[in-house]
Amino acid sequence: MSVQAVVQQELACVLDNLGVGVFALDLHERIIWANSASLNLLSYSAAEIVGRSLGTLIHSGARQVPPPRAPDEDTEAAIALPGDWTWLVRGDGSPQRVRCFALPVAPGAENGIRLLAFGTGEESPGPGPAGPSSSSATRTLSEPDRLRLLADTTAQLIYNIDVDDSLRKVVKLLLPRFADWAVIDLITETGEVHRSLVLHAGSDGLSVREDLQGPMPPVPASSPMPLSKALRGVSSALAGPKTYAGPADSAVAVAQRKLFAATGIETAAIAPVKGPSEVLGAITLGRTAAEEPFTPADLDLLENIGRRIGIALENARHYQRQRQVAATMQRYLLPQLPQLTGVEMTARYIPAPDASHVGGDWYDAFPLPNGDTALVVGDVVGHDLEAAAGMAQLRNMLRAYTWAQDGPPHHTVQRLDQAMGHITNVSMATLVLARLETAPSGGRALNWTNAGHPPPLLLDPAGRTRFLGDGKGILLGTCGTRPRPQGHVHLHPGTTILFYTDGLIESRRQPLDAGLQRLKNDAADLRHRQLDDLVDHLLVHSRPADNDDDVAVLAIRIPTSESAASPPAA
Repeated sequence: MSVQAVVQQELACVLDNLGVGVFALDLHERIIWANSASLNLLSYSAAEIVGRSLGTLIHSGARQVPPPRAPDEDTEAAIALPGDWTWLVRGDGSPQRVRCFALPVAPGAENGIRLLAFGTGEESPGPGPAGPSSSSATRTLSEPDRLRLLADTTAQLIYNIDVDDSLRKVVKLLLPRFADWAVIDLITETGEVHRSLVLHAGSDGLSVREDLQGPMPPVPASSPMPLSKALRGVSSALAGPKTYAGPADSAVAVAQRKLFAATGIETAAIAPVKGPSEVLGAITLGRTAAEEPFTPADLDLLENIGRRIGIALENARHYQRQRQVAATMQRYLLPQLPQLTGVEMTARYIPAPDASHVGGDWYDAFPLPNGDTALVVGDVVGHDLEAAAGMAQLRNMLRAYTWAQDGPPHHTVQRLDQAMGHITNVSMATLVLARLETAPSGGRALNWTNAGHPPPLLLDPAGRTRFLGDGKGILLGTCGTRPRPQGHVHLHPGTTILFYTDGLIESRRQPLDAGLQRLKNDAADLRHRQLDDLVDHLLVHSRPADNDDDVAVLAIRIPTSESAASPPAA
């Protein structure tokens, strides 16, 4: 089970066991899931309520329930709003007064599901913005408020693998409505402890205390002090300055005593940050008013938040490790380009910005026995470490077949297509295999075959652009014994050919044709630039901003004279 699935399963478990009703609604406000509390509160069975429209449960004459909201950037402001009261119809027809509020669904979810929570707690304005001088009443969270805080915390963490961004967003949910100070200590992968974030909620807003951040002493193996136990994942605890007033049993206790003195914290709650398989740190919340002590219920809430932070951090570390392995693999697989007489050549590989998207794109160029040069750009279907491994298998097979056969590209790719299902783990892939030849009449010629890949772009000496649509066949893994087509073009001096993967042109907001047209226009505008500059500018200007795929680009140019050819870029 993936880490993301663990988080979703844990959230469902929390929703099902709390004494607050929760409905999951689709885009048409039909109930697609109801927790146990909602069924008990309204005296329905799951079969009686799932599939019904929410509107059918609103009692006649009662105000309508506002539709559940999607997550927004101003989560803090949304949380502070009071719930809405209405009347729902119980299974026996009697009215039930409830307070309703919407829960956020994690950013990035595309299934349209929304969550609506409701309970029968006493009507109150709910927690609003509160500074350090807030009364204890404003720091007391009702059960629906706790549920909402947990849901918002999960929403900020579940799809976010940017550790610093995740931590800051979660802490901003807690301050100032729940505490005046938040401190996060993280254990690095090498075992050191680092005080990563110290945030204060003052009268002028939130501020980071960088002077209190930095390396921490090693965690003592047997210290009974609250922070030491939390960093070992043993337990959580309530604490205060008196907790650390006696003789310090470790350097961690000294550091914690200094923290309390510097911040004025009078009461604190400290909990571990634990992932599914390791302890990743601890979170401390502090209040500066001694008459506002944290309660065991607050500590239980903080433990739940610490678990969610831990799952998110472990998820982020997992993907960072995966990305590093894939990046290392790709770095060693992507070749040094051969130096050719009379031909300029350059290449680029840009990894995906998302650490979970690694793997399948590659380029290659290598000499052949008769003096020709093989040119390749390809993309294995998938965005993970398995795709990167599949790319390595396919790239090596293609090299071997191209060298051993020394024949036309379409024959080589046809043989590769027949073999890949038997001796690789790759199910589908796209590629262009081209052969750069010396034409019998002089000059250069290009023969190629295209297996389901975006077409190469030709930029002629006059600045005209056209895609090389000949030689187009279906992608690898689906062709079998079917013959592959081949294209041929003579390359006049000054001609540029651009091979690329779909990360250069694809956008979630525009059709593929728009990306292809944008690439043509940009290439024409940049025709006078040196080859390296042309490729770099295309990666900046042509690549869609919403594309989170990796990109491989291979470009060649036939200079106007052989003396103009320059060594290739590494």
